[in-house]
Amino acid sequence: MIDRPKVLCVDDEPNVLEGLKLHLRRHYEVQTAGGGQMALELLEREGPFAVVLSDMRMPGMNGAALLGQVRRRYPDTTRMLLTGQADLDSAIAVVNEGQLFRFLTKPCPPPVLLQAFEAGVAQHRLITAERVLLEQTLRGVIQTLTDVLALTHPIAFGRANRLKRHAVDLAKQIGVQQDLWQLEVAAMLSQLGCIVVPDGTLEKLYRGELPNEKERAMAERIPVVTGQLLGSIPRLEPVLAILENRDKPYRFNPAELDTVRVGGPILKLVADFDTLINQGNPAQLALDTLRGRRGWYDPALLDAFVAIRSTTGQRRVIKEVAVLALQVGMVFAEDVRTKTGALLVTRGHEVTPGLLERLCNLQDARALPPVKVVMVADAGDG
Repeated sequence: MIDRPKVLCVDDEPNVLEGLKLHLRRHYEVQTAGGGQMALELLEREGPFAVVLSDMRMPGMNGAALLGQVRRRYPDTTRMLLTGQADLDSAIAVVNEGQLFRFLTKPCPPPVLLQAFEAGVAQHRLITAERVLLEQTLRGVIQTLTDVLALTHPIAFGRANRLKRHAVDLAKQIGVQQDLWQLEVAAMLSQLGCIVVPDGTLEKLYRGELPNEKERAMAERIPVVTGQLLGSIPRLEPVLAILENRDKPYRFNPAELDTVRVGGPILKLVADFDTLINQGNPAQLALDTLRGRRGWYDPALLDAFVAIRSTTGQRRVIKEVAVLALQVGMVFAEDVRTKTGALLVTRGHEVTPGLLERLCNLQDARALPPVKVVMVADAGDG
């Protein structure tokens, strides 16, 4: 049996809702709400919905306000407004602001109502199909770029993975819920420009050693090269904006958690933390150093990061594990190298399915010495 599209009708008059449900239920899975707040709760609990139809005049939250909320929270949902003649000017204003797909006037003949919902569902399918295609395309492009970085510059790839883990943890800690993928991608691609830097120079920078003038010039060009490589890829504008916002002033506001605005300062903070760790500082000393840099970071972001990365109250242990016994999610406590000294994986890199397969496929995987991974000690560990 084919699933019927889910639609939501909102009106403060029960008789109107019953009439709408009567005309629509043969073609759609219809749910109803008697007001704006009830509708938002239903969207949160039962969504996603293909179409939301709302009456204009309702107590508390009118239809324009409700559909504006729907637009911000569920942009793929088609929004339609049901109005009386006295509300036409307001309805036209809402349409012109881009909040609506269509508006219907009361009383609405059943054929017109059904035609509007058919068009609304078709619009929803079009939008979601385009988004899925774009997401799959972007995911493939990003995966290819990061795979190239992993194969050619494992130092840069390891740093990118650490930045992603730190950045996403911090974003969740401060309450960012939407568009986290933009921050994940920005973190993973932030090191893409390293492909123009020789391995020896990257390792020197990674260790915190002072670069010479030529090496410093190459390091300064990494963000420029990254921007040039990503600039030609459609739909990565939010990611580029995050990368460009890293050094811009930012004031944390819990009521305005825009991923693009907060993403840059988050990356700046976690990148500086990672640099201090790479220079041999223990985590707690690195956090204390960040705290001592007054004015460098937003205080709320810094406090949130300290809260999730502080080692106080946790006892971490280093365990040696055979390469073939590694498991997804483990974190390397030191660099992993081949017998000839070639770098395979950098310290702090989390074991992913792709990395695990690559390590296990090495010709001398069984001959590699055990690797050290970081683990939080259980309460019963001695």
